[in-house]
Amino acid sequence: MYATVIVDIANGAVDRGFCYRVPEGLTVALGQHVLVPFGQGSHVKEGFVIELSESSNLPKGVLPKDILSCLEPYPVLLPEQLSLANWMKEAYHCLLVDALRLMIPAQLRGGRIHEKRERIVALSEEAPAFSSKSAIQKDVVALLQKTGQPMAVKDIKAFIPGAAPAVAALLKKGILSEDRFTVYRKPSYGKVTDLKPELTEEQAKVLRDFTQLPGGETALLYGVTGSGKTEVYLRCIEACLNEGKGAIVLVPEIALTPQTVGRFSARFGDKIAVLHSRLTAGERFDEWRRIRLGKAPIVIGARSAIFAPVEHLGLVIIDEEHEQSYQSESTPRYHAMDVARRRIRQQNGRLLLGSATPSLLSYYRAINGSYRLLELQHRVENRPLPSVLIADMREEFLSGNNGIFSSTLLSRLKSTLDNGHQAMLFLNRRGYSTFVSCRACGYVLCCDNCDISMTYHKAQNAVRCHYCGAKKPLPRECPNCHKPFIKQFGVGTEQVEEQINACFPEVKTLRMDADTVTKKEAYEQILSAFSRGEAQILIGTQMIAKGHDFPNVTLVGVIAADTTLNFPDYRSAERTFQLLTQVSGRAGRDKMPGQVILQTYLPEHPVLKFAQRQDYPSFFQYEIAQRKKSLYPPFSLFIRLLLTGKDEEELQLRGKAYAMELEQALYAALTEEGKDDLLLLLAAPAPIARIQGQSRYQILVKLLRTKRLPAALHAVYDFETAHRDDGYLKIETNPQDMF
Repeated sequence: MYATVIVDIANGAVDRGFCYRVPEGLTVALGQHVLVPFGQGSHVKEGFVIELSESSNLPKGVLPKDILSCLEPYPVLLPEQLSLANWMKEAYHCLLVDALRLMIPAQLRGGRIHEKRERIVALSEEAPAFSSKSAIQKDVVALLQKTGQPMAVKDIKAFIPGAAPAVAALLKKGILSEDRFTVYRKPSYGKVTDLKPELTEEQAKVLRDFTQLPGGETALLYGVTGSGKTEVYLRCIEACLNEGKGAIVLVPEIALTPQTVGRFSARFGDKIAVLHSRLTAGERFDEWRRIRLGKAPIVIGARSAIFAPVEHLGLVIIDEEHEQSYQSESTPRYHAMDVARRRIRQQNGRLLLGSATPSLLSYYRAINGSYRLLELQHRVENRPLPSVLIADMREEFLSGNNGIFSSTLLSRLKSTLDNGHQAMLFLNRRGYSTFVSCRACGYVLCCDNCDISMTYHKAQNAVRCHYCGAKKPLPRECPNCHKPFIKQFGVGTEQVEEQINACFPEVKTLRMDADTVTKKEAYEQILSAFSRGEAQILIGTQMIAKGHDFPNVTLVGVIAADTTLNFPDYRSAERTFQLLTQVSGRAGRDKMPGQVILQTYLPEHPVLKFAQRQDYPSFFQYEIAQRKKSLYPPFSLFIRLLLTGKDEEELQLRGKAYAMELEQALYAALTEEGKDDLLLLLAAPAPIARIQGQSRYQILVKLLRTKRLPAALHAVYDFETAHRDDGYLKIETNPQDMF
């Protein structure tokens, strides 16, 4: 038997299969993780078996080397994962080994982590007569006689403090025998009571319509906040399990709360496994192993969980499908939704996309028939959506209020607290002040490594760069004109917390942002404390905007509702509407009605009006008309080729040369008939021209969506492949940000 092995080396020159002989006595399967001799020096390398054959594909007379060993007793990759990796190589023009690496825990490579084995002891069947003067030894034997089964040494020590020497002595005497068994390091889930409510008519119809979809199909579930989408997900999973198939549920990293996972755990128990970045290496490895060995047919996780080795995959659910975090920012630059569609087509399963604020592209596909549109238009028990008020901060200023909070928000906040309810305050800016400037000369304090202003953090009396993490003390005088007129401008969550504590000194507050959740447990601790009512006000960034269900929250305040409207990005309106609608949906989720205050300097803006009414269909019609008029996606496609390097001048020269070469390649691919499909090709420094000491230059391409688009895309990818080894270039299709 011969095996084609791809060696685990990320280099285009060796990104192909190499033929090895399977030696006698070694069992090798497709997807096996193996050790092989590689190269002229026969260096031992890891690899993956991607093909098996009864004949060698080497030239006549060339003898293949032997596989040395298998690293695990089972294949680490499923056949469908090998097929998926080959598709990714073509779709994202990446190395095959880069795609394969996504499908196993990083710590599995290089043997950096292993199964956890625990010592157990039992009464020996051939034990000599037991007698001892040691009271602890007697207690150990009595405990094992009482349980009648082997026990972990750590459990014996928990029952009998100081038992370790006694156990060692009993083993030496032959009274006890010792063994080891494998244990799984399992992450802790939130404890949630699962009441399994009766479905509403809308939920029952959605469930029926989805489960009757043909295999390989995709549905979009548009459901207003609080309409019970999670219960629909749970019922869909039940139906999937009843068919003998497995399921993957993707949620944004920021929505992976103990509360969310707890609901699935309460319903399905040990059948679920969780995969996300906050797990320890051991927990992640063991959760992956439980999935691979068929012990956990349901997987809940963030973006990378789409690669989980679920056999007989029948269902993929992507919650909050509009979230940017489903797009990978590193190679391979995959989108979890594209990978999910590929997997369910391979397995004849179904894909369910869910959101209260679907992405324009998904809703566009749904109303045009590419997806099946399912809707939940009412909250559970017909609870009303929260009432939304717009506070005009221009009027507040003219009336003499130059503070952070409008009089409307302060009065509603006082009323909420007096009634014993809780509130959430949202501002998508961390830190105390957003920038530091000199009032004498206008100098703005910027990062030495990045072309970006630094944020002031009062708790540290320092300024920090939120791109590279650089930190420096707040200067007493201007570095430019040396005058003492340095002042902080703008507002961050740290300042909101300070001002709230000044307005309501007796009220307990909590803050959740990237500065307060640096430790693994902090995220859960803050949410749990707020859920238990240990604080009345939760202040935070987008971490608090979605995925949370706090029954006692009746007021949500958005400190600066128009912040994201001013971003230089064609999606700024879409993202503003999504964020405002999602955070508004945290209010009034139980029997008590909710209120939302949107503070803004642009009260007449159409997007804020749609958000006030929480009217997604009308917003979609407005925004899709704007996109069509300007030929923005989904009517076109943006491609950004980003060049990075130390030498700014060399980078610009290379960027301009690349742009000319790419333009010629695109016109050749589009032919004379489609030359007008190229709407834009612009070579210029990136909007943020330097990050982490690296200069950045971009070539921005905008292509019309026509039948010639695939040929143009191939030309771009072929261009990128030809220059891959230059070390300058990376490619983004419809990049998540244009900076």
